[in-house]
Amino acid sequence: MIFESLAVGPLSVNCYVVACEKSREGVIVDPGGDAEQIASLVQQYGLKIHTVINTHGHFDHLGGNRQLLAAYGAQLLIHQADAPMLSRSAEVARAYGLQGENSPEADAYLVDGMDVFFGTCRLKVLHTPGHTQGGCCLYFEEERKVITGDTLFADSIGRTDLPGGSHEQLLESIRTKLFTLPDDVIAYPGHGPQTTIGHEKRCNPYF
Repeated sequence: MIFESLAVGPLSVNCYVVACEKSREGVIVDPGGDAEQIASLVQQYGLKIHTVINTHGHFDHLGGNRQLLAAYGAQLLIHQADAPMLSRSAEVARAYGLQGENSPEADAYLVDGMDVFFGTCRLKVLHTPGHTQGGCCLYFEEERKVITGDTLFADSIGRTDLPGGSHEQLLESIRTKLFTLPDDVIAYPGHGPQTTIGHEKRCNPYF
């Protein structure tokens, strides 16, 4: 499996480009901006992108949606609870003194337990509300990897003081959906460095 990340946009969101080595089919997760850089990585590997996934609806994870969806004719997936945020991205960015762009509407919704296939690869959607009501993580079981969005960070957790956030709900999501994964699973968050599930279970100060 091809698994690449690059920090994009004004808040350095970790965007992930994930694809099947055989078929070159792939997905882009959280294209927060710098669409040209993401497209350059896609071109470097000769990938066919059919899906863009947003782990949640905050503006810093959506900035490249419109440009990349148009470039690849891809479908957009996000959890239904966060879908209304797509059309308010520019407005929210301005409130933080930043430029943003509204995203096109979702083509379909992420649902807890659903599988997304690309070539011979598969990811499983884990609904992990708390940072937002529609927050999701993406688990690659065979590869022992999980993209955690802004749910879980290295030695930290997502903020819960924004609309739709709930500290108690976030802790419960992490305990039941992420800390039940094998300890050697590598967690790739929405910001900052990677970590492992085992390390977070042992060392995360919020637990």
